[in-house]
Amino acid sequence: MPAILAIESSCDETSAAVCVDGKILSNYIANQTVHEQYGGVVPELASRAHMQNIVPVVDAAMKTANIELSTIDAIAFTQAPGLIGSLLVGGQFAKSLALSLNKPLIAVHHMQAHVLANLINDPKPSFPFLCLTVSGGHTQIVLCDSPTSMKVIGETIDDAAGEAFDKSAKILGLPYPGGPLIDKYAKEGDPKRFKFPEPKIEGLNFSFSGLKTSILYFLQNAGKSNLFKAEFTATEEEKKEFIENNLADICASIQYRIVTILLNKLKKASLETGIKDICIAGGVSANSGLRTAFEETGKELGWNTFIPAFEYCTDNAGMIAITGYYKYLEGKFAELTVSSTARAEW
Repeated sequence: MPAILAIESSCDETSAAVCVDGKILSNYIANQTVHEQYGGVVPELASRAHMQNIVPVVDAAMKTANIELSTIDAIAFTQAPGLIGSLLVGGQFAKSLALSLNKPLIAVHHMQAHVLANLINDPKPSFPFLCLTVSGGHTQIVLCDSPTSMKVIGETIDDAAGEAFDKSAKILGLPYPGGPLIDKYAKEGDPKRFKFPEPKIEGLNFSFSGLKTSILYFLQNAGKSNLFKAEFTATEEEKKEFIENNLADICASIQYRIVTILLNKLKKASLETGIKDICIAGGVSANSGLRTAFEETGKELGWNTFIPAFEYCTDNAGMIAITGYYKYLEGKFAELTVSSTARAEW
């Protein structure tokens, strides 16, 4: 019954979790609100906040799990990818704790942990399964053969789906973080009202940069065109009025296109691999439009669909803990010399 203490600090959430014998006993997260006024995460402020939060967060996770540090069998932490300053805070803390307790260290890839969030609660997918991982920085289709054997078979060639949500929200004048607000307003709108293009990308890869440009021109032209044409350019007052009068429909149409891009590639991946156990994961998997469309598609195509609980969709240490648990079972430990890194291959 291995007991794993896990630490997540890849971006702006400081999180700690305790996993015993594959069960998450605590998953504590401290969010950072300081970034809202800047319209995005400020790396320097994020790392400073991690330094303030990490000790109380770990303490809260241990107390909630009702477990002592002396009984922990290993320390798992997010080693990559992410903001380097944020990663270093969690990594150095984890290494110091492992050294002081003489416990093994487990380095975890953040995106692999998102995939394995699907193994936290029942029902669980059977191997092999496919997972669409969608976040602010990543959009990937992953073929998962075992908890420690995964392969990316499709990914974005430019921007991530989460970035498309957030940048669209910013253009609409919505406050940060804007992705959840698009989801909120989309529930009241008509997803077929406005037409946005689907990029023609070969294979299983994604692209969202062209879609973002199309949305930008559409709003600059107050809905008259998705293309840049001088005769369609609207005044600031016209743009503002158009957005205010059509906000729900615009959000619903943007969300509809992003979701269909994601699911069309996922359908193709399932067809090519013959795999019917299909998961989604990552921060954007909390989007209600994606969750609903994913489940409807699964019923239509005979998939066994799996979505993590909301608390395990966004960045959290619970997913680091479950990944650490499976790596512990296979003896996949890291040296104390392991380095945090902003980017890392799988």
